[in-house]
Amino acid sequence: MNWFLALVIVVLMGFVVVSLVRGIIAFLQTTKIDLENQENEEHAAVMHKRQNQMMFNRVKYQALAVVVVVILLAVNS
Repeated sequence: MNWFLALVIVVLMGFVVVSLVRGIIAFLQTTKIDLENQENEEHAAVMHKRQNQMMFNRVKYQALAVVVVVILLAVNS
């Protein structure tokens, strides 16, 4: 059981890193020109949505990892 929960934690940490990197990439793609240019308003909105989605995923995976750690600690107590 401990090995399985440890594996789940490692997988969730991987998801956190992937969603963090994808969120940062989306942030970097949203340039000042995109935000100031009215013609590219759609592109900026899409990039903001992607940033928010990736950061929400990061928080979700971190919360799941914390829950797994709590379960692991409860099982071993």
